[in-house]
Amino acid sequence: MTEAAIRTRLWRDGVLEKEDFAFEELSDYVCQPDCMVWADLQAPDAARLAELGAELSLDKLAIEDAVAHHERPKASRYASHTFLTARALRLDRESGDLRDVQVSAFVLKQAFVTVHAGEWFDIDTIVDRWDENAELMRYGVKALAWGMLDVLVDGQFDVVQALDDEIEDLEDLLFDQANGTHQLQRRTFALRKSLVQTRRAVLPMREVVNTLARRDSDVPQELRPYLDDLYDHVLRATEWTESLRDMISSVFETNLSLQDARLNTIMKKLTSYTALIAIPTAVTGFYGQNVPYPGFGHHSGFVSSVLVIAVLAGALYLAFKRNGWL
Repeated sequence: MTEAAIRTRLWRDGVLEKEDFAFEELSDYVCQPDCMVWADLQAPDAARLAELGAELSLDKLAIEDAVAHHERPKASRYASHTFLTARALRLDRESGDLRDVQVSAFVLKQAFVTVHAGEWFDIDTIVDRWDENAELMRYGVKALAWGMLDVLVDGQFDVVQALDDEIEDLEDLLFDQANGTHQLQRRTFALRKSLVQTRRAVLPMREVVNTLARRDSDVPQELRPYLDDLYDHVLRATEWTESLRDMISSVFETNLSLQDARLNTIMKKLTSYTALIAIPTAVTGFYGQNVPYPGFGHHSGFVSSVLVIAVLAGALYLAFKRNGWL
C-alpha cells in the first residue's frame, strides 16, 4: 500500500491544525488530551492494518471485519473502541443496477479511523460534511462518526428516492401497449434486485445509529439532536424501502396479470375468427356431398350457398363484435 492512499487530520481543541501528517505520528497525537486525529486508509493490505492495530491497540476481530467486503452493517463495542461498518450506495439510472462499497470506522476516545475500498467512493464527501459543521469538532470523535454516517445515510436516502422514481416510471410503462414486454421484465427484475440490496444496507442502520446515539453514555448533549435527526432519517429510509418492496411486487404481479389478460384477448380473437371460418367450411362441405340437393346443377344453388355463408358469418361477426371478442 502506498502512502498516497492514507489521509490524516489533526484537530486541537476542536480546531483543525494539521493535515496529511505521517501515519506513524498517530499514536503521538492520541496521547495528547487536547488532540483529536483522523486517519483514512483506502484499500489497505494486511500489513498496513496490522500496523494500524498495533499503533492504536485495535481488536483483531474488528480489523478482520474492516477488510471483509461483505460485512453486514453493524456497530460493535470493544474494550478500547467501537467499530462501525456501513455501506455507501449508488444507483445506475440507465441499467437499474446498484453499486455499493463498504465503509468501516474505528471510534476511539481521541482517534477516528476510516477504512474503505477504492472503487468509486469519495472520502471527500465526508470531509466536506465535517468542514460544513466545523463547530461540532470540539465535541470529539462522536462528531466525526456522526458526519460519516450522515453522509452514508443521505446517499442511501438518495438511492431509495431514485428507486421510487424508477418504479413509478415502470408503472406508467405497464399500460403502454407499444412497450416491449421483455424490456419491461428486465427492468423490473433489475430494480427488484437493486431494492433487495438497498434493504440489506438500510435496515441494519437503525441498530448502528442506535448503538452510537443511545448506548454510548459519553455522547455530548450538544450532539444528541444531530444523532436523533440522523436516526429519524434512517427510520424514514427504512420505511420507504418497505413500501417500495410492496410497490415493486405490485408492479411485478400487475405485469403478469396484464399478460394473462392480453393472452385471453388474443385467444378470444383467435376463437372468433376460427368460428367465422368454420361457417363457410361447413356450408361448402355440405354442398360438396355427392348427392342431389336443392339447386343441384343449377346457378341458383351456388347463389343460395353463398347467401347462407354471408348471412351466417355476418350474424356471427356482429354477435362477437357486440360482446367485445373482436
